[in-house]
Amino acid sequence: MSLISNRELPAMLDRPLPTGNGSELLYNGADWNFDTLRQSYDAIERIAADELKLDIYPNRVEVITSEQMLDVYTSHGMPLIYKHWSFGKRFVGHQNAYRRGLMGLAYEVVINSSPCISYLMEENSATMQALVIAHAAFGHNHFFKNNRLFREWTEPTSIIDYLEFARSYIARCEERHGVRAVERIIDGAHALQNQGVNRHSGAKTMDLKAEQQRDRERREHEERVYNDLWRTLPTSPAAQATCTLAERRRRLGLPEENLLYFLEKNGPKLAPWEREVIRIVRLVAQYFYPQPQAKMMNEGCATWVHEAIMRRLHEQGRINDAAFLEVIHSTTNVITQPGFDHPGGGSFNPYALGFAMMTDIARVCSDPTAEDRKWFPEIAGNNDPIGTLKHAWAEYRDESFIQQFLSPAVMRQFRMFRLLDDVAKPYLLVDDIHDETGYREIRRALARSYDPSQFYADIEIVDVDLAGDRCLRLEHRTHPGMLLSESDARASLKHLADLWGYEVKLIETDPQTDTVLATHSVSPPRKP
Repeated sequence: MSLISNRELPAMLDRPLPTGNGSELLYNGADWNFDTLRQSYDAIERIAADELKLDIYPNRVEVITSEQMLDVYTSHGMPLIYKHWSFGKRFVGHQNAYRRGLMGLAYEVVINSSPCISYLMEENSATMQALVIAHAAFGHNHFFKNNRLFREWTEPTSIIDYLEFARSYIARCEERHGVRAVERIIDGAHALQNQGVNRHSGAKTMDLKAEQQRDRERREHEERVYNDLWRTLPTSPAAQATCTLAERRRRLGLPEENLLYFLEKNGPKLAPWEREVIRIVRLVAQYFYPQPQAKMMNEGCATWVHEAIMRRLHEQGRINDAAFLEVIHSTTNVITQPGFDHPGGGSFNPYALGFAMMTDIARVCSDPTAEDRKWFPEIAGNNDPIGTLKHAWAEYRDESFIQQFLSPAVMRQFRMFRLLDDVAKPYLLVDDIHDETGYREIRRALARSYDPSQFYADIEIVDVDLAGDRCLRLEHRTHPGMLLSESDARASLKHLADLWGYEVKLIETDPQTDTVLATHSVSPPRKP
């Protein structure tokens, strides 16, 4: 999928600016104080509740410095998390780039928790504080609370308490076992965390408070009944001989896609505290699993909401022309779509595509063309843009949202076309353009690029003989022409072998023919 030029300023922002009544202004100029924030929040809340009918978690808005914002950047956007050198490395990198002017800071960070925590930078102007309250405290907040992915996979009421437990537990482990020992486990778990989530086993909301209590009880029970003598009992050779591959797989629940879960439950050389650290990394990774699947929708929803609210504030005379021009300028910067030849790459800006699609849905609902009625007969002209958008925000992720709602109008606006890259030929072929068949193929191809299976490798543990050589065997079901990078695979397998304690083998197979395409084998590092 490629782009040819930057997209234009949306028509809904390019409109005459009515003059507000100065006596009713929420603020005048760039300066703000906490009374200004409270008045702005109240005015925004009335529009969000009365006109947009948004359903949100309770809000907690905090103002922080740029240094604190950098710190939040480096720790999953969470207000607290366990310590690890990688967070400090990321902090220094962001800090140096920011001071040299190579990057800017986000105006806000919002956390999927209840209450929903929104961080505002104190350097923001009064208008930007109002804009990010509308964007984060209402747009993102509504999406977090109502989207099915987040409802089924996350438990926002307990995540902050769980992170507090995780931080204190890992700190105690560092005091008892040493920083280097703890970092070794976290390094390995971080390297495997993308393969440490449940993706195909069905959605299950994590009750983190109950998980924490159950784990404490389980560890206490293990310590009460543990006797090292059991380890010395010989195993019957006959029993080993009759334990077939099918039997081993049944006993261990194989194949298993969640590598961290398998390590936590079956790692033969892991101490109880090491299993708990792996469990912490696994649960945190699982909590953030929905976010990349709905990033475009989430950012598009928040941008559409803040634009609608700030426009209504201007129409009501609560902000003046200068403030609204600042809103237009900021929103335009956010939704600018770089060209296909931009140094940052030719991917779509999630703010740009999400906002464009949601603006287009509102247009189709209110003022459809004949083309719209043909493509979207269910929503065209229903005169309920907000209800239609709220349904989409609740029931879709990026992939299905694009497949359902990407219109020819937006494809033309972004000048989309599809390229066919046939490795057997020395040229690229533009095989889908702006015609009836081309629109549908472009939409299908773009939706497929947002499919989570395209950016997560399908790797499963398929066998391990715990009574034999204990070699951990994994299989990667490849996509056509997409083998793992040799260096990256070996680096990750080294961490896996270190945690497992024995040899690890990974084979890459063609899912159509079961042909073995590549094999990687790594032994654990020798202990000094």
